[in-house]
Amino acid sequence: MAVAVIFPLESSLRDLRIFRIYEGSSEVQRNIIARTLLKN
Repeated sequence: MAVAVIFPLESSLRDLRIFRIYEGSSEVQRNIIARTLLKN
């Protein structure tokens, strides 16, 4: 029973970490685009 509870939690935490990494890279891309637009 405990194993069945741990695995979904582990999977959810892994998904959250991937989402945070993706969101961070999107924010960096937005900053680069904004900086480029402000230079022109």
